[in-house]
This record gives sequence, structure tokens and C-alpha cells, in this order.
Amino acid sequence: MQTITNKTFDEIAPGDAATLHRTLQASDVCAWAAAFEDADLQPPDASQAAAGIVTALLAALIGAALPGPGSSIRATSVTIAAALPIGVDLVLRVAVREKQATRGIVVLDGTCTGAAGQIVATAQFDVLAPTVRLRREVAEHRLGGLLDRCKDLQPMLTGVVHPCSADALAGAVAAAESGLIVPVLFGPQAEIRQVADRAQLDISKYRIVATTGAGDSAQKAAASAGAGDIAALMKGSLHSDVLLHAVMQKEANLRTGRLISHCIMMSVPTYARRFVISDVALNMAPDTDQKRDICQNAIGFARALGIALPKVAVLAAVEMVRTNMPATLDAAILAKMAERGQIVGGIVDGPLDLDAAVDAEAARIKRIGSPVAGVADVLIVPNIEAGNMIYKNLAFMADAQVAGLVVGARVPVILTSRADTAAAHRFSAAAAVLYAEALARDPGILHPETAE
Repeated sequence: MQTITNKTFDEIAPGDAATLHRTLQASDVCAWAAAFEDADLQPPDASQAAAGIVTALLAALIGAALPGPGSSIRATSVTIAAALPIGVDLVLRVAVREKQATRGIVVLDGTCTGAAGQIVATAQFDVLAPTVRLRREVAEHRLGGLLDRCKDLQPMLTGVVHPCSADALAGAVAAAESGLIVPVLFGPQAEIRQVADRAQLDISKYRIVATTGAGDSAQKAAASAGAGDIAALMKGSLHSDVLLHAVMQKEANLRTGRLISHCIMMSVPTYARRFVISDVALNMAPDTDQKRDICQNAIGFARALGIALPKVAVLAAVEMVRTNMPATLDAAILAKMAERGQIVGGIVDGPLDLDAAVDAEAARIKRIGSPVAGVADVLIVPNIEAGNMIYKNLAFMADAQVAGLVVGARVPVILTSRADTAAAHRFSAAAAVLYAEALARDPGILHPETAE
């Protein structure tokens, strides 16, 4: 949760300012078009939506920072000076020009600048400022905060396993250029260099560990991680099962005695909370004991990424226990296990159907009394089909941001897909950095003390 505190009219002075950074994606323009039923508006033609998008971003800055909660915009004007750029860091700024004491109005000048300080838009807002102190607790939403939290951390030495395709190599290079990782490339040297040359990627700064093929790449990378020479693994262009088989070999020294599982943090534009889904990629039909590990892994993942006390919903098709529906029985057992201290670090409840887990009004209508219903931070799915469909629905049809890791081993494993966006690669790398840093501070995230 984030705490937002306002500034009252009496505290505000001319020259006070607030700033917001935002990288606009093509999907943001699509979402704007959909909101206003303008199906013809498609990227890269963002110019038609520029005034509305800039106004919305500046208004959000006013509502969150200056003056903050309790502000009321009474008048606004926006002038667009240049095309709204896609994929560029936009800097949005509001500054106090004057105060009108008789009306309680603060006049703010707004600017939106792009690359090299280019003016994209200017604006003016007349804002009725709050007169009393207000504080609001708001759930973190977009995943850009993961990148922000990594800015004060050292880039993580990461084994990139068999990056023998342009997409795999480019994802590693992009994460490195973002200051998240220092890649060590495990694969056939000649092939990696050929891929880099064709894709015009500069890999001259990165060490290559020569291998004879995908299996050898996985084994050498896993052994290096087990020896402590690298702090994380990133999948390249090999099959996931080849990499994970190497990770789970006893000789790699990466096993912890717990099931490994896949966790994805997601942010959906139309839902005001980020949340974790597990397991959507590894464990096909986990039994109750395996779901216990999946649940505990997801709690550790959520805590490492900034959710202090994760609220975990164990999902089923209904919210009542039905003896002929195994998913409801598993959910009830996991909730009782958490109550008895066999799962720790979060609040676990179930069975909950998806609407009751994420929507407080649905939970109220269904008369579900639960500390998790309507505010779930973690969704534990009954099987891989359910999880994979939820994940891909949100990622490919709802423009969700995603950050995924395999957890439960001694190091995080970034298990990216060929269909993942560049942003997904960056967010996943940031998640790995934060997870590894959290493990270093508190090994109990991976090995909490539980009742047995």
C-alpha cells in the first residue's frame, strides 16, 4: 500500500511543483480508444487522443501529489505542441503559478515533455485546494514501481541460458541497458555472436560461457548459479523443461526441498490493484500438498515485491465447499492449514470464486464474510489450464503488465516466453532483482518457519 498525503491551501506556495514520469505504450492509446468507443483510433496515430491523455495524466498528478487528495479541478485548458510519442519517457509537471485566497483556488501550470526536453503539451488548471489534511492508503497498481525500486540496487549478475535467437538476446540486452542485470551468456559462442550481428546488438561487454548445445547451456548455467557465481537465471531460446530439469538436478545445488512454481504479478488497466497469480506455467494438476508449496511460494514472491501481508484467495468455481468439486476441498484445507500455521506470511481463505476474490461488491452481494474477499493480492488457481487462461486473457486481451518468475529454488529463474513484450522482460528482470535482494535480507521469505 502507498500513503498519499495532500498539501492544504495554506501550505501551498507559488513555485511548488510535482513531477510524474510515464512511458506511454501503444496499448494505452488502444485503451483510450476503447473507453470512448473510437475503434478507428489505433497506434501509432496517438495525436487524436493526445489532449485527453495528457489532461488525464496531469489531473492524476494533481490528485495524487499537488495539492493531492481533496483537490477539485474547476477549470482546465490544454495545448498540444507535438505528437504524443510512444515508448518514450514522458515527464509531466505541475507548478503553482498563483494563489487566489478569496476563492481558495490554486492556479497550476502544467507541462508534458518528451525526449531531450521537447515540449509535447502545456496546460493550465484552476484547482480548489483542500483546507484540511487528508491521507489516503491506495494499493499500488502499475508495475513501473518495480523498476523504480531497483534504481538504488546493483545490477544482478544473471546467467542467460542459451540466448540463440534475436528475441532472447534482445530481452537480455534490454534488461542490461535498463540497469537491472549484468548478463553472462551461456551458449555456443559462434552462434550467439551471429545472432547479435544479425540483430545489431552490442554484446561486447558481456561474458560468454561456451557450450555445445541447449542441454549443456542449462547444466553449466545451473551449476554456476548453484556455486554462487551468478545470482539468477534467465531463459533464452531453449525449452523450459530443459532449463528446469537442470535446475532441479541434485548436482546443481539449487533445490530447497520445496516444489518450484511459477508466479506472475499482473497489473490490469481496468483494475486498481496489482495481484499475483500462481501457478500458470509449471505444475499441471497439483495435489493439496503441492498447492501448499505453491501458496507459500506466492506469498514470498508477493512480499518480496512489496506486498507486506498478502491476502491469498484460493480459487474455485464456487465459494462454498462441495465434496464433488476437489478444488473447493483443496481451498478449504489450505485455509485451515494457514489458520494452523502450516502456511505463514499471509492471510489465506477459500474457496472463493474469482468475482468474490477481486470485487468487494460481488462479495457483499453473495454475503461472503472474509478478510480476503474483494481485496485479494494473490490468486491460487486450481490447475494450469485455469491459470494459463486467466493470465493470457489479461495479458493479450486486456493489455495487462506482467512480471513472472519461477520461485522455490535457491535463485530466481526468469522464465520469459517468446510472445512476451519487451516491457514484460524488463518487469520480470526487475522482479528477479527484488526477489533476490529480499532473500538476501530475509531468508525466511524462502524458508519461513511453519508448524509441521
